[in-house]
Amino acid sequence: MKADLSNPVLMKEIKLRFRSPKSFVGILFYLASMSLFVIGFFYLMTQDGSSGGYLDPGQSYMLFTMLTYIQLVLVLFITPGLTAGSISSEREKQTLNMLLTTSQTSFQIIVGKLLSSIAFLVLMLVSSLPLYSIVFLYGGVSPKQLLLLMFYFLLTTVAIGSLGVMFSTLIRKTIISMIATYGSVLALLSVTGFLSIFFASLSQGSASPAAHLFAAINPAVLTASLLAADSGNLLREMTGLGWPIWIIYLLFYLAVTAAAVFVSVKSLRVNMARGK
Repeated sequence: MKADLSNPVLMKEIKLRFRSPKSFVGILFYLASMSLFVIGFFYLMTQDGSSGGYLDPGQSYMLFTMLTYIQLVLVLFITPGLTAGSISSEREKQTLNMLLTTSQTSFQIIVGKLLSSIAFLVLMLVSSLPLYSIVFLYGGVSPKQLLLLMFYFLLTTVAIGSLGVMFSTLIRKTIISMIATYGSVLALLSVTGFLSIFFASLSQGSASPAAHLFAAINPAVLTASLLAADSGNLLREMTGLGWPIWIIYLLFYLAVTAAAVFVSVKSLRVNMARGK
């Protein structure tokens, strides 16, 4: 049973990644930057002396919102760089042949590469939790909000990471794979927002399922809805529908992850055979 659950590719990649001092230096600089941001926010909010050196719940919520969107940017724009070269780099180094001749299945290789690539980003997200805990001292935010946001950040990371691995499997050059992955992220952010507004404008006040669905799969819209219930009400007024955003987002990104992993597994050895 233990042998079945083990993944040598995952273990090897994690050891290689976390043995490097660069990984921990990167986390150090990230946390230092976040800490300076929090300190700067405290200073600006309390420098006039009117607050008595404390944040009110509204200011605490503002800090929480800013930290959340910083984390969202981190997830959306670092994940492609970590995953888009997972398979193509092995091909460029001419080590993919050796990897495929091992007893590991295509599924184990793909999942191992995916999880090892996003492990560093997950560690960065988890390591920032103590900074979030400062917000709880001043109120305005519930632990449930933080847990939900972290869950959906993790889901988004896995989904975008699976797209990166898929493009890395389908495309032979790492740079092109990275461009395709970043293009997908930009599409999820900008194209879905544009299409949502477009279909909402066409509906002329009537219900617009297309506008609601495109808005619901936008990471920024979901984050806003988790931060403030008013955001969900605004979307309901715009599209005329009250379908829960979080359910649509969850189902869509689970489907994206499953489809991307499936395509990667099916294409791994096929592309290698064509390259011979």
